[in-house]
Amino acid sequence: MVGAQKKGRCYTDVSGEEQTMSGRLPREFIDQLLSRIDVVEVVDRCVPLKKAGKDFKACCPFHDEKTPSFTVSPSKQFYHCFGCGASGTAITFVMEFNHFGFREAVEDLANAVGLSIPDTGLEHQDNDTPRLLEHLEEAKQFYKRQLRSAPGAEAAIAYLKKRGISGEVAAEFEIGYAPDDWQSLAGTAAGDSQKLTEMTRAGLISQRETGGHYDRFRSRIVFPINDRRGRTVAFGGRIIGQGEPKYLNSAESPVFNKSAELYHLHQARAAIAKQDEVLVVEGYLDVIALVQHGVGNTVATLGTATTPLHLQQLFRLTSSVVFCFDGDRAGRTAAWRALQVALSELRDGRQASFLFLPEGEDPDSLIRAQGPDTFRLLVDKATPLPDFLFDSLAGETDLSRMDGRARLAALATPLLEKIPQGPLLDLMQQRLTELSGVRTDPTRLTNKSAQHKTTRTQPDKRLTPLATAISLLI
Repeated sequence: MVGAQKKGRCYTDVSGEEQTMSGRLPREFIDQLLSRIDVVEVVDRCVPLKKAGKDFKACCPFHDEKTPSFTVSPSKQFYHCFGCGASGTAITFVMEFNHFGFREAVEDLANAVGLSIPDTGLEHQDNDTPRLLEHLEEAKQFYKRQLRSAPGAEAAIAYLKKRGISGEVAAEFEIGYAPDDWQSLAGTAAGDSQKLTEMTRAGLISQRETGGHYDRFRSRIVFPINDRRGRTVAFGGRIIGQGEPKYLNSAESPVFNKSAELYHLHQARAAIAKQDEVLVVEGYLDVIALVQHGVGNTVATLGTATTPLHLQQLFRLTSSVVFCFDGDRAGRTAAWRALQVALSELRDGRQASFLFLPEGEDPDSLIRAQGPDTFRLLVDKATPLPDFLFDSLAGETDLSRMDGRARLAALATPLLEKIPQGPLLDLMQQRLTELSGVRTDPTRLTNKSAQHKTTRTQPDKRLTPLATAISLLI
């Protein structure tokens, strides 16, 4: 993980760049916030601290070390690592540990102590968002209560137990149940037209063309989806018994974009940072099973293919992403789509790998059957992206033939064009030359990309007929 020392920014004041990033939040407000929070409590929630004289110590969360050199001073309200040099206030820590921007960190801490962010007048204030988030939080509590008491919940509980999920684990992940009723949630807002409209905007209920509203989730186990700040922004539902689709997510809303959110990312941040690696799986229950068995650095996409936004978030937290897919045809097709998206994000030493599970297995079943140690060994042996790329393309060609090797070069070149210039691109070009015998120009791909960009952005410099006539007269 890149330490705070390398980032070279310490947000202990709100002047200059900090003022710009904070939307010029008043200095008085920042001082008030810092006086309300305790840096020891903020750090201890993420890194367990031990008393050491007047201060507290721990192993630094920003670099690997065995002997604690990370010190937090309650009297100075400051932290400092004597190993990597990371230091700052509670605001700085939230920024560095969670990879938040300055204003985002301030908002996170202000919410924790009940302070309202001043309206700077420089940003559009979305007055709807707090209300939508409030309804989503209420819905989460509603679904949790239904799992304990609603008619039909016995089937949901039986299914969870069959999948090895205990009551404690269900409570930890705040799993709920949507009854087999068209009006169970919508009925909680009966007669309140404004609330019904807001719940519809939040993706919780839908409106009939003939009038009235109905629940989006019915007869489903419900999994809350949190954003990176831990706020519930949507739900995923797994059908109980027969029915389609098997999994259903909330409709997109002003607070939820499924192409940008990842299940369990908020909770997994610390484990991802500690291991400098993240495992991307395909389902909610896969995540829960892995976390139960100690593999906490796990997230899942929300029923969509991996997107650039997903990878940009993950690569801000770690340099290594491991995709976990079924070993069947569908799994390899999904892996190939993920590879194509990942290529453009492979810069600055970033790595992507692919773990293909045995036929008929998923992460849930595999880790329960063989245990976490075996599963971790499989993760360690995951196929690096370059190997997966060339092995897949080589399987589509006959390298014993001259035209087969030419075909390999033709298939690989458009993919390599997506990789940012750097050592990885150079090495993959070399590998392509070794396999195909086609010698590639090291600058070819970069020049082609630059030419394409120039062609696309260069304005048309031809003169109009009137301008041509004037120029001739002159």
